[in-house]
Order: sequence, then C-alpha cells, then structure tokens
Amino acid sequence: MPAKAKKTTAGTRKITFSFKSDHAKQVMLAGDFNQWSLSSHPMKPDKDGLWKKTLMLPPGRYEYKFRVDDQWQTDAGNFQVCSNEFGTRNHVIIVTP
Repeated sequence: MPAKAKKTTAGTRKITFSFKSDHAKQVMLAGDFNQWSLSSHPMKPDKDGLWKKTLMLPPGRYEYKFRVDDQWQTDAGNFQVCSNEFGTRNHVIIVTP
C-alpha cells in the first residue's frame, strides 16, 4: 500500500507506511530516514494483516523498503521506484512542505 501523508505543523508530515501480509511474523520499515536500520521501525499488524508504521518526516525525498521475515520486500502500492547499489529497487516517497 502506498505511504500516505498528512500535513502537520513545523514543516514535518505524519507519514503512514503500510504492508499487507496475513502470514508475516515480523515486518520492519527501513530507509534512508533511519539509515536503513532493521531494528528502529518495527511495524504492527491489525486484525486484517495490514502492518503499519507512522513516522514524522521533514520535507524531502526518501527511499525505503520493507524487511519481512528477514527478506526484503517491495511496496506493491507505490510505483515510484529507483535503482539501488545492489541491483534491485527501492521505493521513493516525496514529502512536501
């Protein structure tokens, strides 16, 4: 699912990332906003298997992916992508002021 932005004060925006999986045991959000940390942004599932994580991000361009049960996964709802140094693709989100 695509990341969704809500406008907030002080130039930052509340961004909610989501990933649909009925079978995942763990989903982590990693990107250049957290130096690709695999521990700083764990996602939580709802009863329907939609994993979510909300971050406050300042305006800018961010690349990200999901780490699902120790495997990199893409965001099926976000078609904005770019190539990375590993020969795969990252997703891109633009946070506007």
